[in-house]
Amino acid sequence: MTAYRNGMETLQSDSRAKRNVIVLALAQAILGAQMPMIFTIGGLAGQSLATNLCYATLPISLIVLGSMLTATPISWAMQRFGRRAGFFIGAAGGAAGGAVGALGLYLANFPIFLLGSLLTGIYMSAQGFYRFAAADTASDAYRPKAISYVMAGGLASAVIGPQLVKLTDGMFESPDARVASFLGAYVAVVAINILGSLLFLFLDIPRPPVPEEDAPKGRSRWELITTPRIAVAVICAMVSYALMNLVMTSTPLAVVGCGIEKDNAADIVTAHVLAMFLPSFFTGHLIARFGVEKIVAAGLVILAAAGAVALQGVRLENFFIALILLGIGWNFGFIGATSMLAGAHEPHERGRMQGLNDLLVFGGVTFASLASGGLMNCSGGSAQEGWSAVNIAMVPFLALAGAALIWLYLRPGDEAEHA
Repeated sequence: MTAYRNGMETLQSDSRAKRNVIVLALAQAILGAQMPMIFTIGGLAGQSLATNLCYATLPISLIVLGSMLTATPISWAMQRFGRRAGFFIGAAGGAAGGAVGALGLYLANFPIFLLGSLLTGIYMSAQGFYRFAAADTASDAYRPKAISYVMAGGLASAVIGPQLVKLTDGMFESPDARVASFLGAYVAVVAINILGSLLFLFLDIPRPPVPEEDAPKGRSRWELITTPRIAVAVICAMVSYALMNLVMTSTPLAVVGCGIEKDNAADIVTAHVLAMFLPSFFTGHLIARFGVEKIVAAGLVILAAAGAVALQGVRLENFFIALILLGIGWNFGFIGATSMLAGAHEPHERGRMQGLNDLLVFGGVTFASLASGGLMNCSGGSAQEGWSAVNIAMVPFLALAGAALIWLYLRPGDEAEHA
């Protein structure tokens, strides 16, 4: 009877989880479209406005910095007021970022444009919690699949975002012709956030209960981050996301700098984002079958293959293949690391650990995006040399994540985790 009751409870829990997965996947598809839009044109707009080309990718860097700075406050707000409140905050930040960014473009004012990028980081931070929200109401067995399905919503954003960049090209006029083609995309970002935020009205995730005085306090942040399994999960998530961002941020600059059309750059970003999210339909199943460590390891190997292809030349096909591999590698590495982390802390530690994780992950991504512009535009005398420097920079970080994963796998106390 007890087994039957537990089975029914799991089924009921997963019924709610599946509803939430649908809502979150739609949010990933609709609101998430703003990220490939901005990543496609942010660096190009920055290159048009910046007085020093080394700062071309600074708009992208400030998005990630904004995400890093707001990860802990948003995580606290979700722990205190519920996931829905945090997601509404994110959408409001995205709308504000689009509006201020559009104003900066209209005025051809780089500092105002950068402020808009920083505000956009609020949305990026909230979006990062979609994957954790998917796991909140899921059973242990359904959790990896729930995370994967929500990430799969990015498939639609991969198509919607870059196509909106093309559709809005030149839609609005600006006194400065250098940035007029980008203005419409930022106006569209405002509409995406306002309309897309209505989805969160259908989210059904209970607000975390206020802890009793005698409730377990959980581990401190230091105790959490020094837990071997958590530490390795965070390292692998940081490396997977940071290296993806390092290369993707430079891609439009490299494509255009090597004489390829801007529309081709948008198509390459589309292919890349599709590759980021298409594997999500089966990543959860692969994790369940082969174990999370093997999937993360496969992701790191595929990221290395992306760099190797990029170093072979700057033809259009090199960019497409490298960015597709980069997306697949990110998917396996990041979803695998997220699944590893989600199973390594208790529910009452959720707000503390998830905020710390995203603070560290997006801190690494901020560093990568800052380095991307410098490597691309200020290391060598040509776009091809800069592109090579970007891809060579991946090597030490892949080695770090690989070594951490091997160490975890060989630890005597972790046999049960990867049996």
